[in-house]
Amino acid sequence: MNFWETLPRPVIGLAPMDGVTDAGFRSIVARQGRPDVIFTEFTHVHDVCYGPEHLLDTLIYSEIERPIVAQLYGNDPDLFYRAAYAVCELGFDGLDINMGCPSKSVASSGSGAGLIRTPELARAILRAAKRGIEDWASGRTLEQAGFHPEKVAAFHRINERRGDGARGERRRAIPLSVKTRIGYDAVMVEPWLEQLVAEHPAAISLHGRTLRQMYRGLADWSAIARAARVVGGTGVLLFGNGDIQSLHEAAARIRETGVDGVLVGRAVLGAPWFFKEKERTRKFVQRTNEAGIERDEQDVPLSRRFAVLLDHARQFEAFYGPNRFYRMRKHLAWYCKGFPRAAALRARMVRVSSVGELESILEDYLNDRLPITMAEAGEDELKSVSRCG
Repeated sequence: MNFWETLPRPVIGLAPMDGVTDAGFRSIVARQGRPDVIFTEFTHVHDVCYGPEHLLDTLIYSEIERPIVAQLYGNDPDLFYRAAYAVCELGFDGLDINMGCPSKSVASSGSGAGLIRTPELARAILRAAKRGIEDWASGRTLEQAGFHPEKVAAFHRINERRGDGARGERRRAIPLSVKTRIGYDAVMVEPWLEQLVAEHPAAISLHGRTLRQMYRGLADWSAIARAARVVGGTGVLLFGNGDIQSLHEAAARIRETGVDGVLVGRAVLGAPWFFKEKERTRKFVQRTNEAGIERDEQDVPLSRRFAVLLDHARQFEAFYGPNRFYRMRKHLAWYCKGFPRAAALRARMVRVSSVGELESILEDYLNDRLPITMAEAGEDELKSVSRCG
């Protein structure tokens, strides 16, 4: 079954973010807010097919995240064919191909947003991935696709860790989708989207910036509205993405552009409860009148914020172990905004090395024992954190 067809409309989902939407982050967002759909960080198809086992960490997930979509990137159709087998074997609900990453190291190799300049290659990749999904669903094995037995065993270990060791015995074709941008060095939504729609993906997620813009300037939602007109009536779902800071803004963007939904990224950092009121947002979008929607600024009590922060840290450690806890630091810092002495606490978060140390720091803060410098005091007026790519 194509899960995209069963989602409520409009769809309000969590966008994939490299280095951010790891298993711990996705799990806490699913528990606190429950977005309609969740994507993994992107993984290179070469790493899926040939890389060491630890590079498969980006494909670890928990059942609470469903529907969960694996995102892959690269520029080799043959590797996408084989990697599609792995995504199916790992039990994902869908496969998404990244054609939007603007990073120089990615795009200059012809991957990510670099594929916007080579539409024929982009279409070949979509066809190869779709063929891989279909061949796996028809009963072909990972070994027949060319996977080494050690790699097959690694996939099985991931499934067993999740409690689903028999995943490969239940075969079904999963839907294919694309995440991309409105252009390379200029807006070109009509010719680019027409190329993608010709391959009939289940969904396209469109970020409202060109590759050249990276994450500078404002997302161009008028271009996304143009894309909605291109895609409309084709059976392909279109989701907008870029600069959405609240559910109020999500509702407004959906209504003004006619997209089937939105993906939200940076606004969820340090706020995994972001999606909690999505049903209220959905009801507003579906109204026929122009009545306003209340602002959905979520004033989260400090006690709950700290409880969620600790839960997030514990889940991260459970997924990745204490030796990689340093990767959790940025997440901890994102929680520290909008309350007294947040900067002082944030300064400690970027150095914390374990859950035990984190618990001690929070206890010091709550008991007013946290030292504070003049520089930190000046930062307490900050209302946001750095943007994440």
